[in-house]
Amino acid sequence: MDCAMPRSSGEDMTDTRASDANGALSLAQVPCDARDAVAAISAQLGPGPFELVCFFVSPQADFAALNRAFSGAFGKADVFACTTAGEIGRSGYEEGQIIAIGFPSALFTVDALAIDNLDTLDDRRVIDQLIQRRMSLNVEAPDKGSEFAFLMVDGLSMQEENLASILASAMGPMPLFGGSTGDGTDFGATWLSWNGRVRRNAALLALVRSRCPVKVFSIDHLRPTETRMVVTRADPDSRMVMEINGSPAAAEYARLLGKDPHQLDTFTFAAHPVVVRLGDSHHVRSIQRVDEHGNLMFFSAINEGMVLTLAEPEDMAAHLDRALGTLSEGRRPQQILGCDCVLRRIEAGQFQQTRAISDILSKHNVIGFNTYGEQIGALHVNQTLTGVAFYAPDGPEDDPACH
Repeated sequence: MDCAMPRSSGEDMTDTRASDANGALSLAQVPCDARDAVAAISAQLGPGPFELVCFFVSPQADFAALNRAFSGAFGKADVFACTTAGEIGRSGYEEGQIIAIGFPSALFTVDALAIDNLDTLDDRRVIDQLIQRRMSLNVEAPDKGSEFAFLMVDGLSMQEENLASILASAMGPMPLFGGSTGDGTDFGATWLSWNGRVRRNAALLALVRSRCPVKVFSIDHLRPTETRMVVTRADPDSRMVMEINGSPAAAEYARLLGKDPHQLDTFTFAAHPVVVRLGDSHHVRSIQRVDEHGNLMFFSAINEGMVLTLAEPEDMAAHLDRALGTLSEGRRPQQILGCDCVLRRIEAGQFQQTRAISDILSKHNVIGFNTYGEQIGALHVNQTLTGVAFYAPDGPEDDPACH
């Protein structure tokens, strides 16, 4: 696949125009094979200074080479970078792009950190460290009344559930959201980096205080049906389900759908997800693939005895426009940073809604990346659009402080 995919907008994203006006964040976007991509991004972002710069990088790019170029290119700003399962840019869904967002120091104070060795975390140590850092940030930025935490986590680590649960214990009133890094639809290798150091089996966390009011959210377009199933044999650590209702998992799932188990594929899983009830809400537990033994591999951990419910989708485009519109009730957000599950993107393509979804994302000023899963509070979820909306600080939308 060509790294610089054509887009219907016809825009040349290698230009060096200044960052988008009327927004809290500075934005930049270039094709992943652009010559001197970091210089072009730096010109688009503007002079800063920035507290944090985040890069969402197509897996088609040379991540290692880009990472070397990122290091030191943005002054004292921390630099996060990750590979994606697709990008969300100025024209909505994009491919083969590098998306960059800068958090200007005039509006944000950020404490950035890496969490390594996700499979052997010392829960108490992580919680204590984060509580101390969150309290120190409050003292450092008393003039910035809004706060949130943004997480980028290795999407193949299979540690997101445990990590989200640990982090939520330390966040107090600070809302947490994030996304799992991607590798397109190959599921081969995902990458993270912080200030030039590449990491695996790790997460990057930004504790953020801002002058701009913010709203953290999570939306999905799925409704539970009356069709339920019980997981009767599973390996939660590997996210593998071997049996459903006492029968081989893939065969039973296919039977409930009225399909041939040999025809199960990514499109089937995107269109026919399962949900689990937690309290008063249903949360998606998406299927990644079926293996050669007829086991179902999930994007989230599944336990034996868990009751799963088949879900059916609403019209994705109509739901997305309506849901994002609710963020404008009383006040329209200037920008939205979003983590959008790769299965939503696949479903949009299957139902020929990619263009419509892209137009809606662009209309609502959403920028971000497609993920292998999303984090919201203490939960790791799938098939959602999860993110944070930014509003102009304490005034009308044309407040110059957010220009």
